[in-house]
Amino acid sequence: TINIFLPDIIKEQNRELRGTQRAISRDRAALEKQEKQLELEIKKMAKTGNKEACKVLAKQLVQLRKQKNRTYAVSSKVTSMSTQTKVMNSQMKMAGAMSATAKTMQAVNKKMDPQKTLQTMQNFQKENMKMEMTEEMINDTLDDIFDASDEEEESQDIVNQVLDEIGIEISGKMAKAPSAARGLPSASASTTATISDEEIERQLKALGVD
Repeated sequence: TINIFLPDIIKEQNRELRGTQRAISRDRAALEKQEKQLELEIKKMAKTGNKEACKVLAKQLVQLRKQKNRTYAVSSKVTSMSTQTKVMNSQMKMAGAMSATAKTMQAVNKKMDPQKTLQTMQNFQKENMKMEMTEEMINDTLDDIFDASDEEEESQDIVNQVLDEIGIEISGKMAKAPSAARGLPSASASTTATISDEEIERQLKALGVD
């Protein structure tokens, strides 16, 4: 209960201190005005040769200046008190924040069991590993089922593509060859075969097949 009303008390004290500071400033201003008047009176009495009046006024001037100096001391003390109350208010706010944080931590610690939390994390890791292993086994099985047929079809498609491209090249070469060459003996045939092999190798290399 005290902590609830303490900020209001500090605010009220700060208002009172500010009011006191303003009152001191007004008193000082009045004292300075009186000080100037006394100085003028002392000069006036000195010109007329009234020494006794000068002494009396001089004593009043000394007392007035002492009182003015006291206002500076009191003002400094009021400022210090105001600063202290602000510091205290800030400290109380920090204490309140720490208290709220401590309560939150206590509530969390009550709800959270370290052993249960650790066990939960370990169970999660174990089940996650099982799931990954199961997924990997299923993928391997599916790959074994479908990859064989896919690879065979892909291989046949590649072979057909290579043969088609090579056949086109060979047909082109054969179409450009002289017609008399078709009736030559086996030597000419071997020469054509040699050229065809080179063309085949060139085409395979172009397709990236070693």
